[in-house]
Amino acid sequence: MRTGQKLQPKGRITLLDTQQVSERFQQRGRGAISNQTGRFEKETHEAFDDGWGTIEEDAGRLETQLMKDTARTIITFNKSPDIHFDRSVNPYRGCEHGCIYCFARPSHAWGGLSPGLDFESKLFFKDNAVELLKRELSKPGYLPRPIALGINTDAYQPIERELGLTRSLLEVLAKYRHPVSLLTKSALIQRDIDLIAPMAHAPIVRVGISLTTLDRTLARKMEPRAATPQRRLDTIKALTDAGIPVTVMTAPIIPGLNDHEIETLLEAAADHGATGAGYVLLRLPYEIKDLFHEWLAQHVPDRAARVINLLREMRGGKDYDAKWFERGTGRGPMAELISKRFARAAQKLGMNQNRKPLRTDIFRPMEDAGGQLRLDV
Repeated sequence: MRTGQKLQPKGRITLLDTQQVSERFQQRGRGAISNQTGRFEKETHEAFDDGWGTIEEDAGRLETQLMKDTARTIITFNKSPDIHFDRSVNPYRGCEHGCIYCFARPSHAWGGLSPGLDFESKLFFKDNAVELLKRELSKPGYLPRPIALGINTDAYQPIERELGLTRSLLEVLAKYRHPVSLLTKSALIQRDIDLIAPMAHAPIVRVGISLTTLDRTLARKMEPRAATPQRRLDTIKALTDAGIPVTVMTAPIIPGLNDHEIETLLEAAADHGATGAGYVLLRLPYEIKDLFHEWLAQHVPDRAARVINLLREMRGGKDYDAKWFERGTGRGPMAELISKRFARAAQKLGMNQNRKPLRTDIFRPMEDAGGQLRLDV
């Protein structure tokens, strides 16, 4: 994408102004069961049976709507002591993958939208992201450290195929020799192997592929528009065949639902070339709790109570505990068992090796703070 080029979607996505967003809530092909009101709204809305039987009618197809989100800054900094990066860039808000467990869902509530169906159907893209990134990397005194690209919502979700915004950001990072980490559950990352492979050789890029289950049926219900499990395994192989080391993230682990797959997930990933592994226990902050409970009752009613109770046992009796260093692993006997099983499997497969640090010493901004090309590079 050239500087100043207008991003325009193609085909199935409708581009709207924020005021034009439709209020129709539909469910077909989506992860969330409902469109629960966000926590900042003064009024709540709830579907109920009025006696006419309409609540049982097929809601039909919910079309994806895309809106511009003109940002003031593009790099977000954090001071969380239990994550490995201190900055991130998110080209999109909302995610069409529709993963019911997504920790980013509550962020939609800030804009008066629902973390439910709105999150996966009313999407925003930062049309000035490339220009902002160039400007912020070129500021005097900027100190490079790895940027997590698309950490809030997947940078390779379906709309990226049409907009190419993530690729444009990667082109800037490659040109500036800036370190970056990528985590996705999309096969679309294969499109950018030509960019990522040289960056991996430097090394200034780290890649992770999220693999939650090998069960196609469960994946379809839990991650309705993400790549199938086999496509993710094929993506791991394509990346590693290109010389790009891959870490598999079995995230989230959901006790009573997919925790029995820990060993088989890691074995499958290793067989396809993955050399590292990590996991995160399911997190249920804010609205995600109710959305996930609703999803359990709809899709796995026979296991819903067990899953909820196991999670609460690992969260000190609560649905979620945001305590540093425990929010991603939980505590108690079940949490310890999962940790030991995962560590043992990773060690057996040689997936517990220390990763090579990404280089920051070869960073070179190509423009000055005013947007002019530098003559000293």
